[in-house]
Amino acid sequence: MIPLRRLLPALVATLTLGAAMNANAATRIERKPFGKTAAGEPVELFTFTREGAPKIAITNLGGHIVSILAPDRGGKVADVTLGYAGFDGYLADTSYFGSVVGRYANRIAKGRFTLDGKAYTLATNNGPNALHGGPTGFQKRLWAAKVVSGPDGDALELTYVSKDGEEGYPGTLTAKVVYSLRADGGLVIDYTATTDAPTIVNLTNHAYFNLAGEGEGTVLGHELQIEADAYTPVDPTLIPTGERRPVEGTPFDFRKPVAIGARIDAADEQLKAGGGYDHNYVLRGKKGDLRLAARVVEPKSGRALEVFTTEPGIQLYSGNFLDGSVTGKSGKPYVKRGALCLETQHYPDSPNQPGFPPVVLRPGETYRHTTVYRVTAAK
Repeated sequence: MIPLRRLLPALVATLTLGAAMNANAATRIERKPFGKTAAGEPVELFTFTREGAPKIAITNLGGHIVSILAPDRGGKVADVTLGYAGFDGYLADTSYFGSVVGRYANRIAKGRFTLDGKAYTLATNNGPNALHGGPTGFQKRLWAAKVVSGPDGDALELTYVSKDGEEGYPGTLTAKVVYSLRADGGLVIDYTATTDAPTIVNLTNHAYFNLAGEGEGTVLGHELQIEADAYTPVDPTLIPTGERRPVEGTPFDFRKPVAIGARIDAADEQLKAGGGYDHNYVLRGKKGDLRLAARVVEPKSGRALEVFTTEPGIQLYSGNFLDGSVTGKSGKPYVKRGALCLETQHYPDSPNQPGFPPVVLRPGETYRHTTVYRVTAAK
């Protein structure tokens, strides 16, 4: 029998090596200066790295996902999210590239709603409607940031306190967004919020994806599948009518993989209203359960995007308002339909639609929502 004292050094070395290997496998976040706001406040950039996962950068200005660097089937790395070449672009951003959106994502009709018998008027910024929380929504705010420890290693926690009356919304809302990177490459976004008075809340991320690489033409050849049997049709100002319409037999049927461009120019009043796809889908499954919502494949590169969420809806936006006027990170213009967004959410205009899932948050309650974006490549 080998004496225990002779085994101990080898055992300690093995445990030390194992701990080091586990540490190397966990997510690590590097933080560095990114710029300053107009008020002179410092803004930071946080870069996530993990063996076998995409390299991801996020800033605490608006919580923007600045980049997702992912390999194709041949190992060639490209940035698959739209954004700006430098910090100043994010200060001036009006497209919500990769940002947190709130206090209420998507549209509210005429910027008005009633809560507990009291009428509220919001800042409008999309024709007659309020869009994505108003002109100075969460995407324009500087969030308090700290790197925290989580089950996957480092995670980024962002906190923003939205004061009572900001953009017309009632109650002081404390919102937290935690970003973490899983071993399988999934970027997990956990949202929570609390309030000191009754309010409405609907948070999301507005990442624009082009799986061929940002600036690499349109996404019309991307093949999309959405786990939904119905969508919510809209009026000419893109406000839902209140109907849940079956997708069967319409250009909105993505229950099986279909190229985004296959039917986008069909003679359909709903496509005409949005200039393409800009519609909410009614997801299968139970709200609160994390489940697959959508999958996109770019055939040439082999890259695929999977979206998982606990939310009841997902907005498909086919980049209809991109017009080539924005030059991206690689120096190429972002052309019409040069990206798609898959925004997990409660339905648009829910505060005015009694048949839609409720969005009211009251004191003592906690709003919770998880979304995962996972970019992979076929072998």
